[in-house]
Amino acid sequence: MTTPAEVREAVPVFDDVRYLNTGASGPTPRPIVEAAQDAIEAHEWEAASNEGPYPHAFDLYDDVRADAASFVGAETEEIALTQSTTDGINRFASALEWEPGDVIVRTDLEHPAGILPWQRLERRGCEVRIAPTTDGRIDRGAYRDAIADADLVCLSALTWNYGTRLPVGELTAEAHDAGASVLVDAVQVPGQYDVDVTDWGADAVAMASHKWMLGLWGGGFLYVDSEVVADLQPSAIGYRSVEDSGAVDYTLKPGAPRFEVGTTNPAPYAALSASVDLIESIGLDTIESHIGDLAAQFVDGVPDGRLISPRDPESGLVTVRVDDPESIVEGLRTEYDVVVRSLPEPEGAVRASLHVYNTPADVDRLLTGLHDLAW
Repeated sequence: MTTPAEVREAVPVFDDVRYLNTGASGPTPRPIVEAAQDAIEAHEWEAASNEGPYPHAFDLYDDVRADAASFVGAETEEIALTQSTTDGINRFASALEWEPGDVIVRTDLEHPAGILPWQRLERRGCEVRIAPTTDGRIDRGAYRDAIADADLVCLSALTWNYGTRLPVGELTAEAHDAGASVLVDAVQVPGQYDVDVTDWGADAVAMASHKWMLGLWGGGFLYVDSEVVADLQPSAIGYRSVEDSGAVDYTLKPGAPRFEVGTTNPAPYAALSASVDLIESIGLDTIESHIGDLAAQFVDGVPDGRLISPRDPESGLVTVRVDDPESIVEGLRTEYDVVVRSLPEPEGAVRASLHVYNTPADVDRLLTGLHDLAW
């Protein structure tokens, strides 16, 4: 597959609905599902009579780490395979040594994945500061005040409710100057636009493949900067975390794979590699351009006072204001065969996610439904 139309043709859900909710989870094209199915068969049937299921899986994990690293501009040893973005955030957070009085800073735009771990630490005596934002833009002065004497900053590269891009590199540099580590939630980025995680300079970046990469649930990955990983002691440990699980005294693996623990299904990771192949065959430039055209078309059709996201779209996430989000989402699905989602905040928000397999006709249908039901 090399074109948006071919990707759409490979996703059966479009036979039934116009799916515009990739920011939550993207429906997976057939070739990626087939790659996962093939991986299961190879692991469960073929490997048992050859090298064995464990060596087979470990070889696959090695290949997937290399593919994921190349895709986001990292070194292979800087990638750990996780279950999800939330999983990656927790693995990194739990590897830091926390004491009462330590300070965590997050923005007020974080997904629960970037909120709940810090609430737990708050119960243990840590302080959580919230850097305020306006319309998806971070208040830089307030941010600088918040990060003074902070230990960790957690922020999203692309906001899930406004679709705005935060200046991650600049925010990271300021946090480092203040002596804080930086953890980035970048789940909305890979597969939507090109990223080199080393350009951000963050200590860790948590990602997953089931959204814009069009992979499966369970195919998460965590980047950890090679310059900081040696000082991190994961709270969970297993045979995949160490150099030799049979040694009298264990030694953690030198890179990010020390964050991996034990037995996991190889299928989501095979799908992750297949997703990388698919995206690269289309080209991220083509995908980003396609998304940009659809987002601009949608924004142009939104009346004044109804647009929450920027008038000049920065991503395929576009949020609009309606009076009754839940009923509008349900009406769009049942009456117009359009799938979008409501958001818990900002108030009265419905979000559309526009990706490579969507079309101008999808956008027209969404706009018709919103004008009929909400506007």
